Formats: sequence, structure tokens, C-alpha cells
Amino acid sequence: MQNDDQCTCQGVWTLDTIAPLEKILRHFSQHASQEKITVDGSGIIRLDSAGAWLLHRTRMDLEARGRQVQWQGFSAAQQTLLDNLKNYDIAPVVSSVSTGVCTDVGYHTVALGREVVSFLAFLGENTAVALRILIQPSRIRWREVMSNVYHSGVTALPIVGLMSFLIGVVIAYQGGVQLKLYGANILVADLVGITLLRELAPLLTAIIIAGRSGSAYTAQIGTMVVTEEVDALRTIGISPLELLVFPKVMALVVMLPLLTAYADVMGILGGMVIAFLTLEVGFAEFLDRLQQTVTITTYLVGVGKAPVFAVIIALVGCYHGFQASGSADSVGQKVTTSVVQAIFLVIVSDAVFAILFGWVGI
Repeated sequence: MQNDDQCTCQGVWTLDTIAPLEKILRHFSQHASQEKITVDGSGIIRLDSAGAWLLHRTRMDLEARGRQVQWQGFSAAQQTLLDNLKNYDIAPVVSSVSTGVCTDVGYHTVALGREVVSFLAFLGENTAVALRILIQPSRIRWREVMSNVYHSGVTALPIVGLMSFLIGVVIAYQGGVQLKLYGANILVADLVGITLLRELAPLLTAIIIAGRSGSAYTAQIGTMVVTEEVDALRTIGISPLELLVFPKVMALVVMLPLLTAYADVMGILGGMVIAFLTLEVGFAEFLDRLQQTVTITTYLVGVGKAPVFAVIIALVGCYHGFQASGSADSVGQKVTTSVVQAIFLVIVSDAVFAILFGWVGI
């Protein structure tokens, strides 16, 4: 309730309720005509820092218009909270001003630019660490490397193998239906071999690892940041990049090409099974045709992309882990962001590889 010289505050004044209260107080501060104004807080049931900040900001607005403001009826704890706000420059927590599309686009563009610059700085720091370790190989922490090899690579074999086998089944079955119409059943080997080895096996394996291992990297490092373990490492003179990032990058660069080769084998096996069951193409015929049409270049193109995908997945996952702050909720948000960005960048890099290989005729 309010009049020209008094504002009586009632009810709950917390973060969840201040949005409508802000509009009321803004209207009151703009239309108050008396020089001396009393703000009565005797009716406030609960007051948190957000509500106190709203009252403090209202007082600052009134005093900026030449009004004298006096608190009245606040409890000792509430009065202490209000007095403490005088010592801090607190940013607004609620904005009632609606922004337009252009403002939103500009805001997100600036935020994206800052994130790109931040990631490039992170990439530069890791490049310097990698060069330092390559000059002094004794700095490699083999225990962490082998642990990441096991968790990121060995434990991924079942899901990668099952995925590749089923993808081979799908390609052979869907393609075989059309090839069978023209009596070209044997060409299913060309379809499965080239499609899997050159594109699908490395791409889908990278996507699985991005969702599986990239998210784990973000969660692990993000939790260490929130619990201040990373700060503790810096305090005792241990580089977090050497301990947490480089072993993950190294392990994934080693394991992703091997997982890709494993996915190639399982995918071809799935295609062979479907070719035998539905297209009457025996295993020997399938492998003979595969040997004639799939060259070593096709295999190397697919496996050669895997280390690049590995670096992208590991760096994006670790970067977003270091960006976590405040709470477990921040860690969850960064995990989601890291997986989405890693998959997006893997697909973009795969498209770039396709264009480059097309230019050079590979």
C-alpha cells in the first residue's frame, strides 16, 4: 500500500516475488511528491537479499529525485541487511525492460565473440603446454594417460561395436532393397564399404565419444572447479592443463582412430550378415568385392580424420569444464553445452574435410 509520503510493505519480499513488486515501487518512486517519505516494513513476513536490494534501489531512486527516505518498522535483521547494501554496488537482478530482436541478436553475437576468443586463448595455452611436454617427455603423466585410455577407449568398445554393427545392417538392408531390383546384389559391398570406412564410421564414433567421454571430461573438471580443487592444484604448483587436459587429449588422440578402425570392422560385419541373409551374397564374395572396390586411401581418409575429431572433443569438453562456476547446476549446463558444441564442431570439420578431399581429388 502506498500514498504520496508513505510506502507500506507487506508479505513476502524474496527473489520469487519481486518482479511485480518492482513495478509497484518504480511507479511509487516516479510519482511521489512529498519531500519526506517513510518506507514501513512492519508488514514484511520474509525478506531476502533480492527484496532488500529492491528496497535499497528504490531509496536510491527517491534520493536521486531530492526526496528524504526513512526506514520504519523493519526488524533488526532486516535493518542490518538493508544497511549492509550501502557498502556494495549490486547489479540489478530483475529487468522489466523488454528488449527487441536486434538487441538480443547483438547480445548473443557479443557473447559468442567473447566465447570464441576465450576458447582460442584456452587452445593457445594448451598448445604451449603440449610443446613444453614434447620437449620434456618426462613431464607426461602416464598414469593419467592410461586411465583415460581405459575409460575413454576400452570401455567404449561395446557401444561403438554395437552401433557400427547396426549401422552396417541398416545400410546393407536399405541399399540392398534397391540393388536387388536391378540384380546388382554384389554392389552392396561397395555401398557398405565406402560409406562406412570413409564417412559414417569415423563420424558416428566421434559423436558417441563426444556424448560419452566429452561430457565426462566436462563433469569431472567442472566439479573440481566448483569444489576449488583446481585452485588447490595451482596453489601447490601443479598445472591443471598438464594434469587434467593433456592426458585426456593424448589418450583420445590414440584411442579414437583405433575405435574408428574397430567400427569399420563391425560395420562391415553387419553388412556381410545382411548381404548373406537377404541378398544371397556369401561372405567370400562380399570380401572379394570389398577388396576390389575399397582402396587403402578410402580407409586412411576415414581413420585420418579421427585424431582431429579427438582433439576437438577433448578440448571442448575440458574448456567447458573450466568455465563452470558456482554450483552443480552450472556443471550440468556446461556438460550440455560441451556435448552440443563438440558434436557440432565434429560435423563441421567433417564437412570441411569432405570439401578439401574433393578439391585434391581424394
